[in-house]
Parts: sequence; structure tokens; C-alpha cells
Amino acid sequence: MTTKDLGSHLDFQDTWKLQEDLVAQRREGLIDDQFLLLEHAPVYTIGRTRDQSSLLNPSALPHPVVEINRGGQATFHGPGQLVGYAILDLENHGKDLHTHLRKLEDLLIHTLADFGVSAQRREGLTGVWIEDRKIASLGVGVRRWVTLHGFAINVQKKSLGGFLSITPCGLDGVSMTSLESELNAEISMTDFKNSVSDHAQRILQKTKI
Repeated sequence: MTTKDLGSHLDFQDTWKLQEDLVAQRREGLIDDQFLLLEHAPVYTIGRTRDQSSLLNPSALPHPVVEINRGGQATFHGPGQLVGYAILDLENHGKDLHTHLRKLEDLLIHTLADFGVSAQRREGLTGVWIEDRKIASLGVGVRRWVTLHGFAINVQKKSLGGFLSITPCGLDGVSMTSLESELNAEISMTDFKNSVSDHAQRILQKTKI
């Protein structure tokens, strides 16, 4: 698997097109599995659903909204939040999308443990939590068993402001948190990326978790 750090303030539409291009190449066997790490310019995304009530006041949102080809309600992406996109051929990894989601959660839980934070899953909900606070959201798509999209984890405090204008993932009463908020300390995004990359190489390449 090849890991690429694409940097920060990336346009969401541009990276979406990049993912689609990589999926097509992966399906043809032209490239190996890809794992992309980046920070987006501020944007809201929402899955293709008629129910967009998670966008609390669409006409007054502070950032653009993009409707995308994943499941789920609205979420926010922006600086201080690390996004990981996994372009994997599940033909080589058990052909199980639910297992793929659990692997993404697992690599984030292990990464947070590297920083001294105990995180977990919550039964019936996708994502990663610290007690009742949500720190990471997941949403994936698949094309003939090749995955796209992935996770977004709030690393720095500045990633949280955009969530105030939505109901994150359509879950009422959810409190979003960041790693910096939990530790009350500044976190280097480079250090966090390095830890994510190490765990991704180990966990995403497994057939099972």
C-alpha cells in the first residue's frame, strides 16, 4: 500500500475527482492500494439523501455544501482535522465492507492510544468515540470492490467550529471533540499523521481484524 501526504487546505471537489481516478486505476490493476492523508479547506459534505435536516440552516451555513456518493448525513471538514482516504481493492482483503469500516476505526483507536487517549466504538454507530464524545467520523463508498472515501478525525481544536452549524452525522445531542481538547495540549499534525500511517500499513492490509 502506498501512503501519500497531500497537504492541507485541499479543495474537496478536486480530491474527490482524484479518488475516482485512483479507483479506476486500481480496478485496472495499474496501481497498488493507496492511502491518502490530507486536510480540507472548510466544507460540509452530506450523503445522497432526501433528508438534509442535519444541515440546521442551509441558507446561513458559513462554508460550502457538497453532496457526495457516500452514506450518511452531514459532516464538516476543515483545517485541524485529518482526513484519510483508502483506495483498496477488497478482492484482496476479504470482500467485506463492514470489516473495512472496522479496520478504519481500529487504526484510529490505536493511533489515539499512542497519544495516551483511550477511545472506542459505540455499538450500532459508525465512528470513534471518547466516552460520549465523538472524535472521528467514517463514510465509505465502493466500486466493484474498490473502496473510496474513509475517515475524518479531529486532531486540533480549530477543527471543531464548523460543527456548530450542523447536527453531526444526524445524531442529536452529539458532542464533537478533538485530540487537543482531550489532552489540553497542542498536537503536531505531522506527528499524528506519522502514527496513522504506521497503523494503516499494519491494519488495513490484514484480511481480518
